[in-house]
Amino acid sequence: MPFKPLRPAGSGKVSAEAVHHPVFARSYARLSVRAETRMGIGGVRDRLLAGLSGRVIEIGAGNGLNFAHYPGTVSEVVAIEPERLLRQLAVEAALRCEVPVDVAPGAAEALPVKSEAYDAAVLSLVLCSVRDVPRTLAEVRRVLRPGGTVRFFEHGRGGGRVMGAVQRGLDATVWPRLCGGCHVAREPIAALRAAGFELGPYRRLLMPEKGPRLPTSYCVLGTARRPLG
Repeated sequence: MPFKPLRPAGSGKVSAEAVHHPVFARSYARLSVRAETRMGIGGVRDRLLAGLSGRVIEIGAGNGLNFAHYPGTVSEVVAIEPERLLRQLAVEAALRCEVPVDVAPGAAEALPVKSEAYDAAVLSLVLCSVRDVPRTLAEVRRVLRPGGTVRFFEHGRGGGRVMGAVQRGLDATVWPRLCGGCHVAREPIAALRAAGFELGPYRRLLMPEKGPRLPTSYCVLGTARRPLG
């Protein structure tokens, strides 16, 4: 069944086209493809998506690098991406994917889909760059059915006191402007807890696993669940 965009169900108006970072998008599209093998991110995507089934919504799909990793047990993926160039690349990736994927414009803070419509939500390197983390996670909770699963692979604060100071300094100055709104000092686990999700197993990992420690190296991979009540 084709995806039919709806008006955002959340409160307030958030433009689906408000995110436009053409220079960053071109750089990200090149670097992310290289990172699949050079940094081992392709293997992380396999672990992120293994065992998923049913209807899935992916928030901030970027250029669609997750699509090839969805298992055949997934019946449908709705992939939301607000940046125009990355969305075009995601559409091309969707055409090569064996799992049905519909790519649509939309803001994470006001998802253009019905409430309680999805079995799982995927957050993959997206919470760093959304404009409002609590509002985004409230929307994720809204569109998941009770008991629905969140799969997340995010980077954030880590590395001790000195690296934490560097990360906060970057967030307050040049990093978001240069990197499409990305922040390196956010705390995804704390944000998921604050949004009312039940945390499942998760693990900290470094990307790249070997080599210099960068402000973006401190990642977390895991699962969470919308409570049944």
